[in-house]
Amino acid sequence: MKQINESHVAEPGLAVVEVAAADDNTAFAVRARLGARCAIAPADHTTREPGEPGVQLRCG
Repeated sequence: MKQINESHVAEPGLAVVEVAAADDNTAFAVRARLGARCAIAPADHTTREPGEPGVQLRCG
């Protein structure tokens, strides 16, 4: 996954959330719960690191 850079958090109120989960369904369920509580950018795919367990999802 790419590094978080200054543009991701350039203004007060901006944040980046990285979710580590066992599978895609769990990661998207966490994203949906966050989205029910605050404005959040859509995330349409997860990332898998070869040889590492689980998936990662970045949203903000």
